[in-house]
Amino acid sequence: MSLEWFIGRRYLASRRGTRFLSLITLIAIGGVTVGVMALIVVISVMTGLQKDLRDKLLGVNPHVWVLAEGESMRMDDWRAALGSVRKMEGVAAAAPFVQTEVGIRNRASYSEGTILRGIDPLQSGPAVTDVSATLRDHRLLPARTASGLPPLVVGEALASRASLFRGDTVTVVSFQEARVGAAGGLVPKLRKFEVTGTFKTGMYEYDNNFMYTSIPAAQDLTGLGDAVSGLEVRVPDAMRATEVAARITTALGAPYRTQDWKTMNRSLFSALKLEKLAMSVILLLIVVVAAFNIVSTLVMVVTDKTREIGILKSMGLTSRKVLRIFMVQGLVIGIVGAVLGGAGGGLVTWAVDHFELIKIPSDIYDVGHLPVGFDPVDVATILVSSVLISFAATVYPAWQAARLTPVEAIRHE
Repeated sequence: MSLEWFIGRRYLASRRGTRFLSLITLIAIGGVTVGVMALIVVISVMTGLQKDLRDKLLGVNPHVWVLAEGESMRMDDWRAALGSVRKMEGVAAAAPFVQTEVGIRNRASYSEGTILRGIDPLQSGPAVTDVSATLRDHRLLPARTASGLPPLVVGEALASRASLFRGDTVTVVSFQEARVGAAGGLVPKLRKFEVTGTFKTGMYEYDNNFMYTSIPAAQDLTGLGDAVSGLEVRVPDAMRATEVAARITTALGAPYRTQDWKTMNRSLFSALKLEKLAMSVILLLIVVVAAFNIVSTLVMVVTDKTREIGILKSMGLTSRKVLRIFMVQGLVIGIVGAVLGGAGGGLVTWAVDHFELIKIPSDIYDVGHLPVGFDPVDVATILVSSVLISFAATVYPAWQAARLTPVEAIRHE
């Protein structure tokens, strides 16, 4: 055991004389502990919310879109492009789709604007999105319906608002390829569909605005003929979607372009990251406040031990070693507080997630409890930052002790 560690540990305990120093040492450790624990819990909750949102987005959207140049959302030679994309490395699944904005009108003449997506319910191999997998597994898009009309699967929130039930007939209105009437106005294309079911993704925007049908029915409604709007692609690792999208663009060349989910949702996730950073900085101030406790603790130790420091320096203890004695004390406070805070934060995080302690309205968020995500990198950053702040708090008291001269320290009352 080094001399600096032995003396520093005894000064922290302060068993002789003023017991108050032991109490303020515990308070300083407690301050670091509370700060670290609060940081870990809040950052874990924000990470869990971000992960839950990302999983829901990836559940309803493909990882990569392959589109044709221009604003028409029309891809004619899509079969050749689809074959090339499916053979590419890093592509788990690919399929054509049709997407267009339409209006709906039910039997009670209720009208509303929605988004219609046409997919292939008979697609072989893995599904591109969780929604298409659900529709296929539950056979919600049959080849033929009882009425002979094209099938239509409606988002649960939209179906509830428009009073649409399985077996209902709904009129879908499309202004794409609309013709000019005799009076000079636009005449939209109207098609009747049979509601064959509903879906729920947990993303209100999708459950409230989206409908699904088969590709042939969507092509007929939009006048695309044999063309589609584009291709949707799924990759094994969603975080590498940008890389795969770049390879697809290079391989296909003009007139094809790609968009990946990270690019399309950049503003949303940038806002979440900024919010997470802001919360981290705000909560890190708790650790900074605890660092002031460390400063006051060590200053009081220096004041209380001035005579002893003078005696030690007169016996040959160098100023450098005195400096180390008080830095060791600050490091001990920081490390012990960080370890206790890390353990407490991990325990609270686990309890919140495992026992579902914090309930939230499931009808709004589609999850009954607060989601928690434990990121080792975030935790390590918090622990290291807390120890470094604690160490920085030792500089002034340690320098104050090291600059004492033996004669002045021994004369100290």
